[in-house]
Amino acid sequence: MNQLATSASRAPALVTAAGARASHRFLEFFTAQIRNPHTRRARAATEFFDWLAAKGVTQLAAIESVHVAAYIEQLSRARSAPTAKLRLAALRHLFDWMVIGQIMPTNQAPAVRGPRHIVRRGKTPVLDPADARQLLDAIDTTTIISLRDRALIGPMVYSFARIGAAFWRQSQLKSHA
Repeated sequence: MNQLATSASRAPALVTAAGARASHRFLEFFTAQIRNPHTRRARAATEFFDWLAAKGVTQLAAIESVHVAAYIEQLSRARSAPTAKLRLAALRHLFDWMVIGQIMPTNQAPAVRGPRHIVRRGKTPVLDPADARQLLDAIDTTTIISLRDRALIGPMVYSFARIGAAFWRQSQLKSHA
């Protein structure tokens, strides 16, 4: 509980200025809505509120889409496009939570478009046919488990399917047998 109390004292000044209910709702968002402790420690929201304070915004109700857009624009020049898009998504989620809790009148973040980011080439290497054959030949075929593994890995290697898709297909074939 002390860790949660410490997080509450770190609510941005802009949120604290809105009152105890706003601070509680802010803390509640990071404790009740976000299960991952690394995400809880992420500073996306507090960095945005610090940026707003530096720009002279003193009330939550005064936040406009122009503020969010300017912040994301500045962030996308300093950081990568995926980082800026992730921060924008975090702000949208937080502001939705604050609007539902009647702390903010509207969510200004959905009106803002994130930076364009298109991945044309994936980072996952593709096995060439010789490597795929070597992988399949390396699997021992003397046990039923290794035969199952080979039956699952084969379609994955040749069709680029994920393991979930291979298991699903296997279960479909069993149900029709």
